[in-house]
Amino acid sequence: MTYTRVVCVAVVASVLAAVMVGGGSGHHPAAAWFVGVDPVAVLRTVAIAGVGAVLGVKLRLPAGALLGPLVLGGVLNVTGIAQPVLPQWLLAISYAVVGWKIGLSFTRDTLRVAGKAMPRILLSVGLLIAFCGGIAAALTRWAGIDPVTAYLASSPGGMDSVAIIAASSPVDVPFVMALQVMRFLGVLLIGPPLARFVATRQGGVVPVIPT
Repeated sequence: MTYTRVVCVAVVASVLAAVMVGGGSGHHPAAAWFVGVDPVAVLRTVAIAGVGAVLGVKLRLPAGALLGPLVLGGVLNVTGIAQPVLPQWLLAISYAVVGWKIGLSFTRDTLRVAGKAMPRILLSVGLLIAFCGGIAAALTRWAGIDPVTAYLASSPGGMDSVAIIAASSPVDVPFVMALQVMRFLGVLLIGPPLARFVATRQGGVVPVIPT
């Protein structure tokens, strides 16, 4: 159900960004794959990402491999110590790895088990996307946020796929990622006690959440 949600959210967000940003023309400028960049700056960016991932895992942060580089890169960028350099070829490789990871999570056994529940899964995902679309509409109406930025910011994850779509679109990426991190932390805080509460009320086994 989680990966079905990720795929559905990514497809809806990608189509929305393409239609609303590109005006539905389907025309996109050719990517400048190998423009001149400072190789030292690129290596520094990769090193920051690697160090952040290691620190995030070592410190046992939730999704440390993702939040570690995000926090470290954000601090270094805000303080002016280092600014990331992200050439298109590096972004393309990163996007491919994320897509590969999500795609390989679907197996025949998984689809066979989930087959009977798939209509309910799709209905649940559809309702979730619609609810988040309502939040995006509220942000657009009362906070003056452009629709694509608002939808990506309120999109129900995954954070990595939303980050890819945001980085590939002319939207307010810091705003999108700030709300995505807030959503992620909110799920971490509310999810475990809510799961225990539901399991207890349903008479099931109370899940043990590792710390």
